[in-house]
Order: sequence, then structure tokens, then C-alpha cells
Amino acid sequence: MLTISRMKSLMSASPFSLHLSKATPFGVFSLASKSSSNLIPTILQSSISLHTKPRMILPKFPIFSIHNRRLQSESSGSSSDGEIHVIVGPMFAGKTTTLLRRIQCESENGRSVAVIKSNKDTRYRLDSIVTHDGMKLPCSALANLSSFRQKFGPDAYDKLDVIGIDEAQFFDDLYDFCREAADHDGKIIIVAGLDGDYLRKSFGSVLHIIPLANSVTKLNARCEICGKRAFFTLRKTEEIQTELIGGADVYMPVCRQHYVGGQVALDAARILSETQKVECGAYA
Repeated sequence: MLTISRMKSLMSASPFSLHLSKATPFGVFSLASKSSSNLIPTILQSSISLHTKPRMILPKFPIFSIHNRRLQSESSGSSSDGEIHVIVGPMFAGKTTTLLRRIQCESENGRSVAVIKSNKDTRYRLDSIVTHDGMKLPCSALANLSSFRQKFGPDAYDKLDVIGIDEAQFFDDLYDFCREAADHDGKIIIVAGLDGDYLRKSFGSVLHIIPLANSVTKLNARCEICGKRAFFTLRKTEEIQTELIGGADVYMPVCRQHYVGGQVALDAARILSETQKVECGAYA
């Protein structure tokens, strides 16, 4: 049987020393060479009972350098600074007014801005966006968004910080343009448009860009019949095509109750009108 002094002498004579690992509560030991140039990564489990409470060991995750991530972003040609903000609601809810106010705020903060609208909306001047309350801002009227960069000028486009898009429901390429401008060009895109048509169905591609958006603002108007909050647009005329440019002479904002009741009344009136036309034709 070895004495304690004999054990100590044997340990001191060994080329390896015994170290308790501080990273584990379960008495894990490792053999490490006395020589600083030669480390042995062998891990042994000790059967020695430790009279200490085990401590929770947090999992270790790889730490990535922020500098490296920035270089990777630059090398891939993409930018993480782009944003997309969507403003939706029925007609007369103040979507265009909200858009222009945000554009003006961005301009006052020193950012370079530009505004686009559909050339289908000819109610006012093509070179300006005009709200129902008379607010006005210069803009580019286009048939599609894909032509904006070329028409605006590649150099001028590169210097742009913010792009506003009004009446966005009329642009078929809205999704592709917003994704490219925000994800790859680093632009801040502010989109305003109808989320639903007069039948309360999805209008254009506005709802398609919701998954791309940083924020979505749903505005409401005031019901023309009862004065409550209005979330829907009721068409007054008999036209049934989805795209019908018009103002208060064609549309009115209404609450849910008066949308349902008004739609039923309008449908009944249209059916009656069509029936009268058929009867008149038969008598003729």
C-alpha cells in the first residue's frame, strides 16, 4: 500500500499533472503536459465525489464578427438598410395625405426623396400627386415601376434614399420592385394604396407585399351615412369592372353595417334596372 508521501513523489515525477476542469460540475479531469508547448486534449471522468453543488453550464455558441458580416453583405451586393412601409385603407381615409407627410418628413431630415404614381389616375395633373384636401407634391407618373430607374436616371436613382408610391394597386410589378429596391438597393419604400376593391376583394398586388413590409398601417375613413369609422369602399354606380377611376361621384366610404345594407340595395337596384332594360327592349 502506497503512503501519501509516496503518491506525492510519484505525481511530481510524472510528466503530466492532474487538473480539475472548472467548466464542469461533474468532477471532470484532464491530463495536461507540464510543457506549455505540448497540450494533451484528453478528458477523463473522475470517480471522485465532489462536495460541491453542480452549476448550470450555459451552451456555447459560435461568435461571429460584426466586421465579417458587414464584409459578407458588401461582397454579396445586398444592403440591410432598406425598408418597406405600407399604408392601406378605403377611399377617403387619408392614405395619400399620410404618404406625402411622411415623404416631406424624410426630406426635411435630409434624405433624397422621389414619388411615383400610376399614369392611370388622370383626375389631376400627371406630374403631381394631389390629395382630396388639396395637398400637392411633384411626382413621376408611370405605367409600371420597372421603368422608374431608367427614366429617373441610374445615377440619380443611386443617390435616392426614399421612394414613395401612391395608388399602388395599379402597379402589377409592385412586389418585384419593392423587393429589389429594399433588399438590394437599400431604399426606404413607402407604399400607399387600396387593400380591397368595392367588392372587398384583394386589389392589385398591395397585399402581396405585406410579407416584405417593416410596418403596415391600416387607416379608416368616416362613414358617409352614419359617421362611424368606415373600413370599406362602396361604389355608387353600376359599373362592375375592378379598375374604375373616380372620386366622391363614384365611391363613398362606409362602415360594415352600411356596406352590407348598401351593397344589397345597390345590387337590387342594378337588377331592377337591367330587368327594365330587357322589358323595354322586348316591347320595342
